[in-house]
Amino acid sequence: MKYMRQDKQFIFEDDRPFASCHASTLELLPGGDIVCAWFGGTKEKAGDVAIWTSHRREGGWTPPVKVADKEGIPHWNPVLFRRNDGVLFLYYKLGLEIRDWTTMVMRSADNGVSWTEPVPLVEGDLGGRGPVKNKPIVLHDGTLAAPASVEPAWDAFVDLSDDGGETWVRSETVPLDRSRLQGKGIIQPALWESAPGHVHMLARSMEGSLLRSDSADGGRTWCPAYPTELPNNNSGIDLVRMDDGTLALVYNPTRPEPGKKKGPRTPLVMRLSRDNGLTWEDELLLDEGEKQYSYPAVISRGQQIYITYTWKRERIAFQHISISEKQD
Repeated sequence: MKYMRQDKQFIFEDDRPFASCHASTLELLPGGDIVCAWFGGTKEKAGDVAIWTSHRREGGWTPPVKVADKEGIPHWNPVLFRRNDGVLFLYYKLGLEIRDWTTMVMRSADNGVSWTEPVPLVEGDLGGRGPVKNKPIVLHDGTLAAPASVEPAWDAFVDLSDDGGETWVRSETVPLDRSRLQGKGIIQPALWESAPGHVHMLARSMEGSLLRSDSADGGRTWCPAYPTELPNNNSGIDLVRMDDGTLALVYNPTRPEPGKKKGPRTPLVMRLSRDNGLTWEDELLLDEGEKQYSYPAVISRGQQIYITYTWKRERIAFQHISISEKQD
């Protein structure tokens, strides 16, 4: 494949209204605009961490706007998703500790200019239902499938909705043979559907590699998670299935050193698969250097790929890349 980098930008510069930021998400809007969200505050887990958004219009980004903030309680991991009828959803986690997360959801009818008041995604939720980092996908039959996980159990599952995200049903937990694991389990999966009802996930782990699981019944039950050859540093990833079936994966191709729980969060690369994730090639370096370039989010339209990621915990970076078949 041939890559052409169309844009590489920061969504905001050093005059940001927060000291630290992380965990971005983005969504395409009509006319080619893009909306991005992330959490920002003094530092991760601080009581002033809120959810912020910015819009990309005519090639530039609007100043950050705080859209969700509950005083004294940290906000985490926003996820944007636009339904076919134009309703834009913003999911995020709320809680002092990860084990106590509640997933909140807001809606926008004007592409993220204004939002409804946040409400729990699932009443009585404790631990975090719905998307935990990466966005839901729409299955062939119209079902929404949201990649989910809970900590400290480090269990992954999928939340399914057949009414456009109004109500959700939890899938079975992805089976794990923990006697063979070095770490706790798997979290923060990314989903794709290869054929009607055949859904797959790649998930973050402590095993030095991404783990995969597959479902043949639309994400309701899953095979035992198994290791892949893809390195994982115990950090977040994301992928998207493009219109032609190509998978585009964005991740840090590093592993933890012996005796350590996490590996370097640099470099950040993209790789492609044309065989449903069995093999990966065409590596493209997105960013590298000191500190971290991590927690990517990726979406696509046609042969256009759009990526955001954490840049040194100081900024959110954006890249637009077009791909085409190599020409001899």
